[in-house]
Amino acid sequence: MRLHQIKPKRKSVKERKRVGRGPGSGLGKTAGRGHKGQKSRSGYSRKWGFEGGQMPLYRRLPKRGFNNAIFAVKYQIVNLERIEGLEETEITPELLKERGIIKKLSLPVKILSKGEISKPYTIHAHKFSEKAREKIEAAGGKAVVIGG
Repeated sequence: MRLHQIKPKRKSVKERKRVGRGPGSGLGKTAGRGHKGQKSRSGYSRKWGFEGGQMPLYRRLPKRGFNNAIFAVKYQIVNLERIEGLEETEITPELLKERGIIKKLSLPVKILSKGEISKPYTIHAHKFSEKAREKIEAAGGKAVVIGG
């Protein structure tokens, strides 16, 4: 067997249909697109959810629920496992920013309990989860809430 003798498996390669090549081909005249109308034109592609000009389903159904996004407070999340690696015992948002753990000082910081801590850290943050507070105090540290 040589490279030029290799052929694809039978029926694995489909022949391309040549449409619009006269009546004898069986796909002449309208080229398998039916007669007239939007779908017979070249370049036609229906937009998702389009129902022919009828009011689409996603607009017919009523909106539900309440979204308080403009007043929602977006916290920067820091897990205890990220703090464990730091050598300082006084942890502030400024220190976290300096170490690249948080991105902005303008957004509040919330400490979550994922991971363990062994040193008695004094952590200053805007919010603490209940379990994070318990773990910090169990290690002999303090959870200090910043601001109101």
